[in-house]
Amino acid sequence: MEAKKSIFVETFGETPIVKVLDFFLTFDSFDYSKSSVSEETGVSRITLDKIWEDFVQKKIIVKTREIGRAEMYKLNKESSIAKVLSELNFKLASSFAEEEIPKIRKKVEA
Repeated sequence: MEAKKSIFVETFGETPIVKVLDFFLTFDSFDYSKSSVSEETGVSRITLDKIWEDFVQKKIIVKTREIGRAEMYKLNKESSIAKVLSELNFKLASSFAEEEIPKIRKKVEA
């Protein structure tokens, strides 16, 4: 069974950048290795390596620690860019819910 796309991905497209942003916005409380992010998002390691430095340079994600040879990263909640993206993600989800709730109520009442 294929997982349902998030509202963020549905809105902005299924590009590697959007998928990785969506992952970090959704799972913002923990840190992850590049391998974990690659596996969870379906973005190849080669593609991930191409976009990773941009996320780090823009301070959207930050390195938190090292476990063996693996570097761990998480969403930088102090970053103004990350804050705006989080707010946008929340507003998109809220907007979607506002549209879907009346539809669900109609089905339940029918």
